[in-house]
Amino acid sequence: QVHIVESGGGLVDSGGSLRLSCAFSGIRLDYSAIGWFRQAPGKEREAVSCINVRYGMIRYTDAVKGRFPISRDNAENTVTLQMNNLKPEDTGVYYCAHQNLPGFSCAIVPGNYNNWGQGTQVTVSS
Repeated sequence: QVHIVESGGGLVDSGGSLRLSCAFSGIRLDYSAIGWFRQAPGKEREAVSCINVRYGMIRYTDAVKGRFPISRDNAENTVTLQMNNLKPEDTGVYYCAHQNLPGFSCAIVPGNYNNWGQGTQVTVSS
């Protein structure tokens, strides 16, 4: 059974940083793509970043490019999203998702992902 748990959310001032982690059980991380998505109140879920763990391919949405590096730790079976220079528009619930056997790359498309965590709240004050 796949189990995904996000952690690291919180309240931070504009310009600050947070480090989100996604911990997995029941999957082979090296045969997976992991995606990060976020949802602001009253808005649809949107893409943030993804990583194909086996091949190291990474994608970012333009809004976070250069600010939110994604990385994986195979030994810990986690994927981390380091969020720097946070802005109020980054506020939302952040979700981690898993795609099994994604091929060579990854796509930040919610429908590609089979398993989702419960989300962690990120609030950036202006």
